[in-house]
Amino acid sequence: QLQFVESGGGLVQPGGSLRLSCAASGSILTIYTMGWYCQAPGKQRELVATMTSSGSTAYVDSVKGRFTISRDNAKNTVYLQMNSLKPEDTAVYYCAITIATMQGPSVYWGQGTQVTVSS
Repeated sequence: QLQFVESGGGLVQPGGSLRLSCAASGSILTIYTMGWYCQAPGKQRELVATMTSSGSTAYVDSVKGRFTISRDNAKNTVYLQMNSLKPEDTAVYYCAITIATMQGPSVYWGQGTQVTVSS
């Protein structure tokens, strides 16, 4: 059975920083892409950043230069360092991890962590 534990969200003032983490555990053979998505109230969930197993990264334009995604393969953990936070970054952030299964690659989601940027 797979488990995903997210942490690191909270309330921060504009210009502040947060570091999100998402740890996967259980019977895991191979993890492919790891990523972060966010969903603001009344909006659809959207991609923030992804990182492939080879280390290639991709970011939505609005966070380039401010957010950094990284992963620790030994710990099956993905991180999102969020700097220079803006009120418009306020959302629930979800990790998404693609894992090899008997049925092929499958995407698993974390439970979500709230990030609120406000003075």
